[in-house]
Amino acid sequence: MAGKKTKHGSTKRFGPRYGRTLKNKIGKIEQQQKRPQRCPQCRYQQVSRESKGIWTCKKCGAKFTSKAYSVAKMPSLKPETKE
Repeated sequence: MAGKKTKHGSTKRFGPRYGRTLKNKIGKIEQQQKRPQRCPQCRYQQVSRESKGIWTCKKCGAKFTSKAYSVAKMPSLKPETKE
């Protein structure tokens, strides 16, 4: 008899409740949230999430806002050209 394969990860805590689709969506969000994020100021890869959209860098202490579950790419600042 073949062994059981589980792909649940952090959503195993829900047990048989809520259905497969919702647990897959939550699993993807939690994977994205918990992987190492990079600070947009010092480029150090240890940013922690304080609350929804509020992030803090552990190295430089910078506190900034971004997406709820991940640090978004900051737009590059282009110098204005006079025409």
